[in-house]
Amino acid sequence: MLDNTHRIIAGVVLLTVIGIAYGGTFLLRVARGRAPANDLQKSFFRAGHAHAGVLVILGLLVMVLVQSNDVGEPWATLSTGVLIAAIFVPAGFFLSVASRDPQQPNGLVALIWIGLAVLAVGLLAGGIGLIAAGVG
Repeated sequence: MLDNTHRIIAGVVLLTVIGIAYGGTFLLRVARGRAPANDLQKSFFRAGHAHAGVLVILGLLVMVLVQSNDVGEPWATLSTGVLIAAIFVPAGFFLSVASRDPQQPNGLVALIWIGLAVLAVGLLAGGIGLIAAGVG
């Protein structure tokens, strides 16, 4: 099903879920008032955490679908954008409000938009590649 390279990628990505789960404990501290955060930070921390979990699972699903259906190039490579987005989008949410009591996100909010663009390319490539593999 997966070649050795993609097995390793999948294994590493699965291990990152431990970090995402640990991040949930930080959100619990914020929610209980044990970690200082203003309303903007709370919203961005929640969004970053949620996007990390969803995009990691979606990225693994796309990888398995693409690999198990022999999707050709460049579609297979471009579809890895979903996993790359799983880094950029959450990083943008967290890093753009990482200062003490920010009133608005800093310039690193651009990482969210970059990640969303990479996500769109990855999903488009995966979808086109799967359709092409099915038609061919």
